[in-house]
This record gives sequence, structure tokens and C-alpha cells, in this order.
Amino acid sequence: MKRGIEVDRFRLLWSSFMHWFLSRFFGWLLGRPEPRIVCESAIWAAGVRELGRRTLGKRRESGAFLIGEVPDRGPKIIRAFVFYDDIDERALDSGIVKFNGNHLPKLWELCSEKGLRVVADIHVHPGGYGQSASDRADPVMPRAGHIAFILPDFAAGKVDPGGIGQYEYRGNGAWVDHSRTSAPFLELR
Repeated sequence: MKRGIEVDRFRLLWSSFMHWFLSRFFGWLLGRPEPRIVCESAIWAAGVRELGRRTLGKRRESGAFLIGEVPDRGPKIIRAFVFYDDIDERALDSGIVKFNGNHLPKLWELCSEKGLRVVADIHVHPGGYGQSASDRADPVMPRAGHIAFILPDFAAGKVDPGGIGQYEYRGNGAWVDHSRTSAPFLELR
């Protein structure tokens, strides 16, 4: 009996590896584009758990800046979550995210100390992952090219690429929705 369990575990591991390997191989062979942003699964999972915890039992939104490396070529790499209320202690007081830009120097100082840059921002919504009117009108980082992720159901539901909002700010109030694109945008590794 024990031997059968080990065989099943091996088959599961082999199947997972082959799925990963074949998708990489055929992506390379067929010219599948690289993702724009990558994050280690452990960093993502820990950050998302903390976002969920900071909703205080699904009573308010929470959010964070995603900081990391921005190489000249290749995908941006998320290395850490910096939570809004750690930078602006009143950012979540109203129940929705209202980050005061006057606190951004704290973020820049932290990034400078660590040798990292802002890669994106992320926040949770009570329902789906669509952008609200205030999300569209008032981006946390109002510069073209900035990425905003939105997690549904206060980060308690599906929180991996394919089940989250992935938006790119183009400037002048314009956004591109990458949530359902077939090309990889955010990839967890």
C-alpha cells in the first residue's frame, strides 16, 4: 500500500514537471512572449495572506506596493510587498484604499535602502476584480506604464494570475486591461 502512494506521488510530481517543462519548451519554440512581471510563489502567497489579514475579517480593503527589480531587459521581478498602511497609517481608515501621496517619500527611502523600485501596486476588492471608477480616475502611481493588480473577494478567493485584475496605466486616465490576455503578464514561479 505504501509503495502505491509513493508511485502516485511520483506520478504527480512527474506530471507537474512535464507540464511546466513542455509549456516552457513550446513557449520558447513557438515564440511565446516572456511575462512582463514575475514573482516567487512564496513571496506572492505570503503577501496575499497578509493583504487578507489586513481586511480585518473582510470589513475593509487593503493594499500594497510591490517592490523589486526592474531590469533593462526581461521581466520585472517582485521581491517584496510594502503595505499601504505601513507607509500611510490612515490609508485604510475609510474602508477603501485612500493612500495619501504625501507619504511616498517613505516608500522611495525604503526602495533606495534596498536597491529596489516600485514594480506595481495591488489591492483587494470585496467582490470581483474589476476596476472601480475611483481606481480608474485616481491611480496610486499616476505614471504611464504603472501596473495595478486587483484581488477579488478580499483576497480570500482565487488570487493567482487568471483570477485577478491586471491593469496597465497608459496616462491621461487611460488603462489597458490585461486580466484575460492569452500572453503571460504576471507569472508566479
